[in-house]
Amino acid sequence: MDPLSSQRQTTNSQSPSAKTGVVLPLSFVGDDVALVKALKANHPGAKAALFDRYSRHVERVIYHVLGIDPESQDVLHDSFVGAFGAIHTLNDPKALKAWLSRVAVLTARKLLRSRSRRSWLRLFVDDAQEQRYEPVVLAHSAEELQTVRATYEVLNSLPLEERIVFSLRYIEGMDLLEVASTCAVSLATVKRRIRKAEERFMRMAARRPALAEHLKGETQWQDH
Repeated sequence: MDPLSSQRQTTNSQSPSAKTGVVLPLSFVGDDVALVKALKANHPGAKAALFDRYSRHVERVIYHVLGIDPESQDVLHDSFVGAFGAIHTLNDPKALKAWLSRVAVLTARKLLRSRSRRSWLRLFVDDAQEQRYEPVVLAHSAEELQTVRATYEVLNSLPLEERIVFSLRYIEGMDLLEVASTCAVSLATVKRRIRKAEERFMRMAARRPALAEHLKGETQWQDH
């Protein structure tokens, strides 16, 4: 037996797939342009690469729109399922991240439209479970957590479209053009919705001690 054949046999015998008979999927390495191309071509490692690269971003957008919600993980799953199914509609691969934000918002909006906020479900969620649904990177202390919860109590009372643009603008931190792109509406529409949302939010927040003091003297509403 020649040395090369012997070396190949030794290498194969040492690989996990050779021992188990499992065919491992090819991993994907590349930028967003290459990733979109790979997704459209059904590259076996592309879906996993998309999830690994953007799951935290999509999860954060969803949490910022929904707040504390036991169905957040379902929305995350549905967002990626929707993205995989619609990737062929993405014409500009460089806009992949912004496009995924739009898919996440549309998926969250679908959930909110399909039901009224089922606050009674919280009766069946213990403290340990509820902690898993807290919005990501929002609260670092008991006082901040109280503010977060009070914020979403107010947002739950806003009209759906106003709630979404407000969350994207002031919680997710998008600029007005990003909000308009994510919601697939005009800049003028976003400005109008945000203005109405701000008025409602400030009026209701003033009646909640956890928010009233926190928002006193805020000037961020004047940037439009």
